[in-house]
This record gives sequence, C-alpha cells and structure tokens, in this order.
Amino acid sequence: MAIQGPIPVTYAQVFPHGCYSVGDVEPVKDFEASTNGRFVQARDKQTGELVWQIPVMDADPTLKAAQKTVAVKILSPVQPVPPAPVAGLPFTPVEFDGMTVTPYVNGSGRLAYSIKARQMLAPRTTTAPATANAKSSSKEAAAA
Repeated sequence: MAIQGPIPVTYAQVFPHGCYSVGDVEPVKDFEASTNGRFVQARDKQTGELVWQIPVMDADPTLKAAQKTVAVKILSPVQPVPPAPVAGLPFTPVEFDGMTVTPYVNGSGRLAYSIKARQMLAPRTTTAPATANAKSSSKEAAAA
C-alpha cells in the first residue's frame, strides 16, 4: 500500500466550519516511559518532537454534542501559545497548519482518528466569494 503513517490533510478538510479552543495546551504523557511520580512527555515517533494537545470544539452545526470536542496534538519543541481571545466570543477561534490524521480502531471497536498539527495560529481572515449579482453590479458601476 502506498499510504503509510500519518495522512496529510488540510485544516479545511478536517474543520470546514472552523474550530474553537475550549481548554489549555498541555503536554501529552508518555505512558510507557512515565513512572509513579515521574512524568515524561511524549515525543512523536516520526519526528522526535515533543507532543502537546489542546481540546477544540468543531463548529460543524450538524455534529452531535458528543462528537464536537476533539483533541488536536501539536508537535513543537516548546509549548504552543493559543491566539488571543476574540472580544464577544466565549471560545477562541484557532486554526492549524501542517495537519495529519492517523486512523485507528478505538477501545470500543470503532474507527477513530488521531489529529496532529505542526502549528496553531489565529484564523486567517477570508473574504466571501463574490456572487453573480455582485459581479454584475460591479461591472455596471465600472462601465458608468
């Protein structure tokens, strides 16, 4: 099989409606290396980078409540800092770059995905595509 390891994806593929941070960035525990009283942070098996995670809420309105919150793991040598909160919003919008997903079968026998990213940042501002009416109005205004 040609696909091995994490599958590269874009932010828009994973979170087409956006997402919001709903918790703090925390180090991921390496359960095999940690012992009673001694915490060892996990490192990514492919890159060797430290692994951090942040809980995010998917803004997709069609998801059930139990499906809305997921953890995104971030590979970084230092603890990532979430973007500044946005006034008037209860949660902070975030975006991720360098994303991959790794499918696996969870403890209850269902397909699940581990989501990883190389960077967390404030959402990029996008402009809505012009509609046909707006295009024709601007052409008419330019001709006048």
